Amino acid sequence: MTAPVIRFDDFQKVDIRIGRVVKAEPFPEARKPAFKLQIDFGPEIGVKKSSAQITRHYTPDQLDGRLVAAVVNFPPRQIGPVMSEVLTLGFPDADGEVVLVGVDRDAVVGGRLF
Repeated sequence: MTAPVIRFDDFQKVDIRIGRVVKAEPFPEARKPAFKLQIDFGPEIGVKKSSAQITRHYTPDQLDGRLVAAVVNFPPRQIGPVMSEVLTLGFPDADGEVVLVGVDRDAVVGGRLF
């Protein structure tokens, strides 16, 4: 089932940016397996923290330097001892595990989705 129809103005309220993972590490305190990420969104936004349940398909080494998409204008959310500042985006695979949203070419860090 699809979500309700929204106006373009509603879509523009969601600020989705491309960022580069500068640090990825295990997050053993999380209820579900996750990594703690630090993502650089460029000089306008800076480096933000995220908790991401992406341990099935990725390792910290594979995430280091990777471009990821994230919502940067949600309020921060406390996840265990970590304040997650952005929502890293992905899609489910056939088993419901997260596959990260990515780009197929190098993109400007901090660039906004349009």
